[in-house]
Amino acid sequence: MKRTFAEALEHRRSYYSIGSDSPVLDEEVVHIIRTAVKNVPSAFNSQSTRIVLLLGDEHKKLWDIVKNTLKQRISPEAFAKTEAKIDGCFAARHGTVLYFEDTTVVKKLQDAFPSYSENFPTWSQHTSAMHQLAIWTMLEDAGLGASLQHYNPLIDDEVRRTWDLPESWMLIAEMPFGTPTAEPGEKEFGELSGRIKIFR
Repeated sequence: MKRTFAEALEHRRSYYSIGSDSPVLDEEVVHIIRTAVKNVPSAFNSQSTRIVLLLGDEHKKLWDIVKNTLKQRISPEAFAKTEAKIDGCFAARHGTVLYFEDTTVVKKLQDAFPSYSENFPTWSQHTSAMHQLAIWTMLEDAGLGASLQHYNPLIDDEVRRTWDLPESWMLIAEMPFGTPTAEPGEKEFGELSGRIKIFR
């Protein structure tokens, strides 16, 4: 039975116990991404979000980049824990969605609309966030578990080199996904009365 949007949003969670298989074909994941990129709104219809989908060995390559980058920056003791987390929670997954924003698009808008110049980088982040939520929710609705990670900007240069991406593509987040192998932990919710104000 198909969930409503509200039900899908409520069901979306951060999964860290995920297997490398998938309940859907990779083409379904591609369809999810194409649907989001086509339909998610953006300020001034800028369409500045860029997505890279990594599957199979390409997915593993990303997490090797993360580990190699961190190994050079933290102590051996700290790296041992970090490596275990990356291997256990992210690398052994089915794939990863990389979220980028094209800074060339943002710069063109800044030049075209100088009165709003300072706002466009922020609005670009809003656009990325909406893409992240849309794709995350649709992946969950398809039976896939995911989480959102931020190893950028440490890995940005190597990611662009590895997949020959434009210099203007700024990495925003990494989303590893796969089939959930355990339920996520309990989520705590703050009191809504302190977070929402209604005036009639």
